[in-house]
Amino acid sequence: MEATSVQPVTILIVEDEAILALDLCVKLEQEGYSIAGTASTGHRALALFQQETVDIVICDINLKGDWNGIETARQMVAHRPVPVIYLSALTDRGTLEQAKVTMPAAYLTKPVTIDNLRIAIEIALSNFAVRSTPEKSESAPPAIPTNQVRDGETILQIGDNIFLKQNYYFVRIYQSELLYIEAEDKYTTVVTPDRKFVLRISLAVLLQRLSNLSFVRVHRSYAVNLLRVEAFNDYEVQIAGHVIPLGRVYKDEFIQHFLMR
Repeated sequence: MEATSVQPVTILIVEDEAILALDLCVKLEQEGYSIAGTASTGHRALALFQQETVDIVICDINLKGDWNGIETARQMVAHRPVPVIYLSALTDRGTLEQAKVTMPAAYLTKPVTIDNLRIAIEIALSNFAVRSTPEKSESAPPAIPTNQVRDGETILQIGDNIFLKQNYYFVRIYQSELLYIEAEDKYTTVVTPDRKFVLRISLAVLLQRLSNLSFVRVHRSYAVNLLRVEAFNDYEVQIAGHVIPLGRVYKDEFIQHFLMR
């Protein structure tokens, strides 16, 4: 059976109340998120963070042990930048000021609802993607913008991965799994080996949003991932069993991406 081409957002939960940690796991998994693990201490959290792929951290501030949640977050972010959402029953000014130093993505007071948590996760990922965008000249198109499409859906990019929102969660799509993009009227369809994602955005705008990936336009209605091209001639491009038309006006630009030896 072929592996899926998409992966849900992965969350690390740092919470020393076992029942609450389990409840968060169950609710987040029901929302479609993946749980990288749970940790009841800061040291355990850092170990999991270093071992696992983690897209976002949900961290209780009042942890037992040598590190509280704020110090735990500081240790993780020092190892690798990641958005952090704090959970706390404390609302005093001192705790808030300490938390602000680590620039958290959100600060939620307990008890937390799944709706509030879902919103915080989406905003955290969106803001993190924007902050991660390298600075470029004013004439260059932004490489990792956010683009609002149907129902507030957001297109995100982190490194070579993009996240497309489906239902109530963001789905990771690896660049190597992207096949091609097809446009029809005001909609575009992003095609992977296993799924299709329909977005209300023009092909030209979507290609601008993904300008630092390996897409090239080959037809007024199609763009292909150069990494997945298997064969081509003067009239068509073959990718994973799909035959994509190669338009005359796009052929020269397409061929220029291949080195002549």
